[in-house]
Amino acid sequence: MSDKKGRATWTLRYSILNAAYFSAFCTLHAYAAVYLLAKGMTNTQVGILLAVSNILSAVLQPVIAGIIDKPGFLTNKIYIIVSVIVIMIGSAVLLVCPDSIAVIFVVYALIYTVQFVYQPVLTALCFEYQKKGCDIVFGLARGLGSAGFAVTSLFVGRAVEQSGVSILLWMNIAVMIVSLATILTFTADDDVSGKSQDSGRKIAHNGFSSFAKTYPAFMPFLIGTICFFFGHNMINDFMIVIIRNLGGAETQLGYATFLQAILELPVMAAIGIALKKFSADKLLVFSGMAFFVKITILVFATNMIGMYVSQSFQIFAYAVFVPAGAYYVSTTMEELDQVKGQAYITSAITIGGVFSNLISGVILDNSGIVPMLLTGTAVCAAGVIVTFIGMKKLPHHAEI
Repeated sequence: MSDKKGRATWTLRYSILNAAYFSAFCTLHAYAAVYLLAKGMTNTQVGILLAVSNILSAVLQPVIAGIIDKPGFLTNKIYIIVSVIVIMIGSAVLLVCPDSIAVIFVVYALIYTVQFVYQPVLTALCFEYQKKGCDIVFGLARGLGSAGFAVTSLFVGRAVEQSGVSILLWMNIAVMIVSLATILTFTADDDVSGKSQDSGRKIAHNGFSSFAKTYPAFMPFLIGTICFFFGHNMINDFMIVIIRNLGGAETQLGYATFLQAILELPVMAAIGIALKKFSADKLLVFSGMAFFVKITILVFATNMIGMYVSQSFQIFAYAVFVPAGAYYVSTTMEELDQVKGQAYITSAITIGGVFSNLISGVILDNSGIVPMLLTGTAVCAAGVIVTFIGMKKLPHHAEI
């Protein structure tokens, strides 16, 4: 009975952290274009800001992970505490300085980057506390994180229409307070080491070249991931522009983001069932095909029904990709390489966002929505082909 209570208690705490994180992800990332365009920026300027933030994220993620992995003051918990405080202060600064484009650019880029960088740290926190004996159900907690995104997106669109974009900043502050209060409860005995007993007998492939040679199939998968999230970020970052073209507004943006997010919960919570019938590599190829179909539908969409149908494919795309990617790393890589494997996936996702930010806004401003979506469709198609060939033809683990 006590084990069940312990599992429920720790899973609840971790679920709250995830729900708060992805609620802020909704206001900071999904509504980035809404906020920045309302402040007078052009689509190209929005693209540049998001590209800068994603480049910083791609650089900082492995750096921060490397520092946290080493013995010292900086831990997963401490880094999350620092991150939520920075986001709170940054959001407050934007409320105080609502009209300065320069301040908005710098501060928004900062909090956008910080919020993105601590996503893999949040995942690492789960595994750290599991090793300390805290029973956390990761899939359920991560799925509830998506539910947090969904609930936020459901009402924040209408709230923006009624109260203006400043409501997004107040939401950031509110959920960061929840995050801070929750992370402070993460205390556990350190009697269980963060490293396994036999980790000393394993070899860590810290160099990228050594890593690539050891896990050949993983490299084309990373290329495919960049392609998938090129299209994925294209839709998310400029969704308000697409929706307005289809006759909708901020309220419909809320409905669309709610739909895709709420569909993630049942899939992530029950992914174990699919993994009993299909290998993780096959599910990753399948998810890539779903990313392709999702953006292709938007090319031909003429009203909001097309947008909602496209968003429904989130159940096969992102909702499958996230847990399948984590499971693929955990089953094909040595223990001392698994954190790096997860970090490489996160970096590939981020790089996909960088290319999308750099290219999408320019195409949108100069050629329009359909050419932008056609570009995303072509890139996603290339990603499916590369991932399929890599997973089918190359070994997942090679001894060197």
